[in-house]
Amino acid sequence: MTSRDLVRQIAVISAFCFMIIAAMVGTGLGGGTPVQDLQEGALDADASYLAPARPAFSIWTVIYVGLFAYTVWQALPAQRGSDRQRALGWLIAATMVLNGLWLVTAQFLTLGLTVVAIVLLLAALAVTFRQAVVLPGRGIVSALLIDGVTGLHLGWVTLATVADTAAWLTRTAPASWADAATTWGIAVLVLVGLLGLGIALASGWRLAPVLAMAWGATWIAVGRLSGDPASAGIGVTAIVVAAILVLVPVVGRAFRQLEEFRNAD
Repeated sequence: MTSRDLVRQIAVISAFCFMIIAAMVGTGLGGGTPVQDLQEGALDADASYLAPARPAFSIWTVIYVGLFAYTVWQALPAQRGSDRQRALGWLIAATMVLNGLWLVTAQFLTLGLTVVAIVLLLAALAVTFRQAVVLPGRGIVSALLIDGVTGLHLGWVTLATVADTAAWLTRTAPASWADAATTWGIAVLVLVGLLGLGIALASGWRLAPVLAMAWGATWIAVGRLSGDPASAGIGVTAIVVAAILVLVPVVGRAFRQLEEFRNAD
């Protein structure tokens, strides 16, 4: 253990604190404007064809609780000299800072810059999750608080990036584009499904990312089938994509475990 390890632990704690303060400001708890009212309502559930219904955003509570648990756990003396913490601690801290910066950007800057901010967050999460796969840990705690939480964060931000970009395009693109909104929405959801399956396959059929993506897709379906703007095509496609995102990785993981069991014999 070195002084650098202690600095890393403090940096992770500081990153979490920044994220929570930014979340309080960005969601209106600190006196700012609530997220659904930011950017003249561009980030609300009825702002675009790919915006999930409001209950979808409750997943942030799970992610924040998971990041809090990780922050406490990584601060323990036993984790100070961990090789996995050395490899992942700074990356996870970066994702928390970028998470907070997106909220600050949404509160005080422009809609276009929120797209830039969330793409940076998505890239950081992709790198972090890939590193977690390359350097697997031992034990259920490491699996839940690193692989699980980072996977949920990655999966949800993938959907959030789609929704944020759709909101920006809805505000900036020519009105004539609305005629093809359903077609483009279906195409994007299919790509999201393929991306989710690619992440699951490349990560050894880890489930956290696809579960978060399926959650988001389900609430996109709810928004389009029961709210405005309505689109039966997008709604049905979102349901199919959500089902595939869950079923294929579950089957893939089951076959992988069966193969490992056979090899063990």
